[in-house]
Amino acid sequence: MTVARAEDDPFSQFPLVIHCKYNETYHAFYISRVSHDGVATYAASDRIAGTITLDGKAKAVGGLGGGSCVGKTLVELRASQQAYDLKP
Repeated sequence: MTVARAEDDPFSQFPLVIHCKYNETYHAFYISRVSHDGVATYAASDRIAGTITLDGKAKAVGGLGGGSCVGKTLVELRASQQAYDLKP
């Protein structure tokens, strides 16, 4: 199994914002951090958060529920126009 790692400038490899529907409300999750092992954490204003890796699926943090992003890869989030990259 190969693990993709966020190297050099990890923020350039992840979208700046991911939007998801959770509990009938749309939330904007902004990238908060990227750990040394390539796990990006996204946070929204309602103290809800999620994680994703370059080759993994989105997961909710600290809760049993999940929104419309849970279980999707970055490729799927970009294809469904739920992920927005920072463009120079």
